[in-house]
Order: sequence, then structure tokens, then C-alpha cells
Amino acid sequence: MSDTSTPPLRVLFCCGVTQNFFDLPRERIGEVWQAYGKMLAAVESMAGVEVLGIMDDDRLTVGHADNSPWTFYIMADVRDFDTAAAVCNLYRTTPVGEYNLWRYGKIEARVGRALQVPPQHANLP
Repeated sequence: MSDTSTPPLRVLFCCGVTQNFFDLPRERIGEVWQAYGKMLAAVESMAGVEVLGIMDDDRLTVGHADNSPWTFYIMADVRDFDTAAAVCNLYRTTPVGEYNLWRYGKIEARVGRALQVPPQHANLP
């Protein structure tokens, strides 16, 4: 982020796969994985986005998680609201065969700021 006058938005992009993904035959799953790879590369190279980390919880959750709609998370510092919306829009524009990624997945953004202890409370004994 080059503009230091306005702090970036801290954004948690919550991403999940939908039942359409699980309904695919085995031989078609690869094209969805390739689309996710392109989408993630686009996020990481997008101007105004600094990816802080990506977490995938698929090791302990296999298949559709009934109690959580999310599969992986992208934590990023983002220049502004429009840039955050552009990241979400990648689900609409990333092709997967004759469809787009949003047929097989979904995204939702949580926007906030980096948590900092107020200076007056930072040096308590």
C-alpha cells in the first residue's frame, strides 16, 4: 500500500464451495481447481491488495460443512471498498468451462480495520 495517509481496510474474504462443486463428476473437478488458482493469483496481483494470508480448513472438514458455509479465508489489507468489491467480483468473472466460478463457489467480505491497543493502554504494568 503506497498511500499511508489513509490506513487500508482489513478484509477477511470468506470463501466457500457450493453443492454444485460436490455434484461434479471426478473428471470435471480439476477445471474448478484451475479457476480457483487463477482467481487467487488475480487477488494476489491486484493493485491495492496486500494478501496477509490464506487459510484453508479442508484438512479437518471434508465435504460440505453443514455448520459453516466457508472453506477457506483470505486475510488482506485493501486500499478501499471498491477494491474489496473487485476481489469479490472475481467469482463473477473467472471462467470455469461454460460457466463462471460463482456456480461452484461463493465469497463474502468482512471489512474492518487492523486491531490495535490504544496507546494509553499499551504500556500498563
